[in-house]
Amino acid sequence: MINDFFNILLPQGCIALFIFIQLILAMCAPLKCYRSARWISAVGISMAIMLLSTVQTEPQYFAFRGALMSDSYTLLFHFVILLCGFFVVLLAKNIVQNMRQNAFTFHALLLTAVLGAMSVVNSNDFLTLFISLELLSFPTYFLIASAKGYQSKEASFKYLITNAISTGVFLFGVSYLYGLTSSLNFNEIYEIVVQSQSSLLYTFSVIMIVLGLLSKLAIYPFANWVVDVFKGCETSVLAFLATIPKLALFGILCRLIVFALSGSFELTFVLAFLALFTALWANTYAIKEKNVKVIFGCSSAANASYILLAASLVSVYNLSTVIFYLIAYVIMNISAFAFLNIAEANKVGMYIDDFNGFFKKNIGLTLAYVVAIIGLAGFPITSGFIAKIYLFSAIAHSGLIFIPFLLALLILTVVALYYYLKLILPLFENVDNGVILKVVYSQKFVLIFTTIITVLIGIYPEKLIELCRFIAYNI
Repeated sequence: MINDFFNILLPQGCIALFIFIQLILAMCAPLKCYRSARWISAVGISMAIMLLSTVQTEPQYFAFRGALMSDSYTLLFHFVILLCGFFVVLLAKNIVQNMRQNAFTFHALLLTAVLGAMSVVNSNDFLTLFISLELLSFPTYFLIASAKGYQSKEASFKYLITNAISTGVFLFGVSYLYGLTSSLNFNEIYEIVVQSQSSLLYTFSVIMIVLGLLSKLAIYPFANWVVDVFKGCETSVLAFLATIPKLALFGILCRLIVFALSGSFELTFVLAFLALFTALWANTYAIKEKNVKVIFGCSSAANASYILLAASLVSVYNLSTVIFYLIAYVIMNISAFAFLNIAEANKVGMYIDDFNGFFKKNIGLTLAYVVAIIGLAGFPITSGFIAKIYLFSAIAHSGLIFIPFLLALLILTVVALYYYLKLILPLFENVDNGVILKVVYSQKFVLIFTTIITVLIGIYPEKLIELCRFIAYNI
């Protein structure tokens, strides 16, 4: 057990230690020390990133009787999850300032959610996966409700209800799969599935399990929470919601599709149709929407659907595409929410018209924001352009039967350009109602750093593509 901990769990152990530190300080630290909560979390995540070098990845390492596993695939996802967590901590200045007495509690919850996300990716059986999902979900309910006002409480309750239903669906599928295989371990289930013929009951259980995992990805039919949650949530929490849960869920979903749930041919078409319906709903809903946060929520659902379609077409090439797209997507989202975080701190409204004429008085910040948006839209010289080209080529190489899905996705991507341009054009209007944004260094650092990464990957993506292919081939 001690060897298992030191070979695989040191980064998670570090995060757990800093959770306890935050909880102790929440009980006994004086109110004037609330600012230190953010920097304690930043130090904890930084140390966890450094401790990733201690994790054994070659060969694959199985710990605690196969309940957890580690390889280069999980290591990459842990690094990106921790990096996003670090950025979210830096952006959380506004909300912590408004809830000074609960600053340490807020950061304890945030670190707990990061720990849950890391554990989801590490999971190698359904019991561990369920516990890890709950460890990710419960802090998220409170993080959503942490902003002042009725809207955030309503958003948290709706997210709770949606997740409760999806958890029930997930456990329903797991119970049937356990009845068929007498095992909860992914490796054992895979060996049984390979040796036996697929049955209707197996297909049913597999579809239930995957449907239960799709709620946090805002995939139809569990996408209804996006509008209310994104509208009522504080921007730093939105930066968390749009990145870390998606990394964790796609990380484990891809592994399940490749191994434990690979015996169902029907699953591919179910996921492909759900991805298409989600892209259609998200892109058409965003066209009429004027709330910037809701538009980014729809964008989040749409991009998740693109990734899901590629992930469902199981192949090494498609898996490398999914990994690349996820990395590019989360960096661009952090960048966009960093700008919105700055605007919210300056009491700017979150409707499109509230951003009229911003370019005149905030040239650098506005350009960084525009880079994030055109990246999400898939314009050249950004990582979003490379990611979409890579994704569409992967779907095209999956067979003629999926060409109609690709064509539909291309049309919906063009439709999405309308609402992305709707976000950009008001920034350059020749009006004088734009405000001069006051920026703290941590917010500025996140915005500039993520913008540079977005452009660098767009200009020189080869190294990252090679890394993603290496990870995919060694899963």
